[in-house]
Amino acid sequence: MIPEHVILLDPQGNPCGIQDKATVHHQDTPLHLAFSCWIFNPEGELLITRRARSKRAWPGVWTNSVCGHPQQGETFEQAIVRRCHYETGLTVEEIAPVYPAFRYRARDTGQIVENEICPVYAALSQMPVQPRADEVMDWRWISLEEALREIDGNPDYFSPWMVSQASHPPARQQLLQYAQALKSNRPAWSRQTGA
Repeated sequence: MIPEHVILLDPQGNPCGIQDKATVHHQDTPLHLAFSCWIFNPEGELLITRRARSKRAWPGVWTNSVCGHPQQGETFEQAIVRRCHYETGLTVEEIAPVYPAFRYRARDTGQIVENEICPVYAALSQMPVQPRADEVMDWRWISLEEALREIDGNPDYFSPWMVSQASHPPARQQLLQYAQALKSNRPAWSRQTGA
């Protein structure tokens, strides 16, 4: 079995190989495939997590619920289900794309670079959070509106990818619609593309 890996991408976003996840992130991280997931509860509150201090990149920083890397032969939905359960103990459903074209490059204070094509999703969980200590040092449920105000007012407290995602007007609108649909007890989220 291949160890956890990342799918490497060429500049146009086409797969061009794989690399062990443990060795891919450094000062000159190659472009690779990832995902970012914003998890909501049935009341429309967002799960924000604080990255464990043991993380190589952005330790101790608040971020959206879960991020990860799809494995070769795995769909984004399968990767999201796998990683959400691994990091937070949550089973997720109603997975919906909110920013399929998200791409970013950022450098943390320790000089580790993230360089990802990273589609953004929203998902619902109705379970209690049971995070892994090596992934999440703190967490809380917060209204999306409050989270967006905090991100706008104090962006340095949050991961650069979360700030970029929240600052993209179509993605922001889709996240707000997703949360509102949960608060209104509407039927399952209708999938939309093209944020």
